[in-house]
Amino acid sequence: MTVADTGLPVAMQSLSQSVNAYDQPGTSVGQWRWRVRQQMAAVRDALVAEADNGADGWTVARQGGMLRERNVLLARLGALGPRVLEHPEPAVVHVEVQRLLVDVGHHVQRLHDLAYDEVELELGGSE
Repeated sequence: MTVADTGLPVAMQSLSQSVNAYDQPGTSVGQWRWRVRQQMAAVRDALVAEADNGADGWTVARQGGMLRERNVLLARLGALGPRVLEHPEPAVVHVEVQRLLVDVGHHVQRLHDLAYDEVELELGGSE
């Protein structure tokens, strides 16, 4: 299963849009918190949907590292969920969620890199 199959890019984009609505006029803090929390759940679901693709050979260790990284991101999402709704300073939560989005984006890029390397190995690289 590829990153695109999990819906992770779409979930990240929706979360980003919700996070960026923080300082827009007409959006109450309560509405903002609730929307962000809902979109975080979509990102979590997409991360959970990532599946081991049965990597073999030299990519096995990297695949294991990606799974560990995903689990750390899931734990951060779980810890951040209640903070989004309850933290007294929404600006602090805003920064935390933005940082999480950056880290999930890095995870997605590493998944793409791993998938590319697996295809290159199958097709025979430049050597």
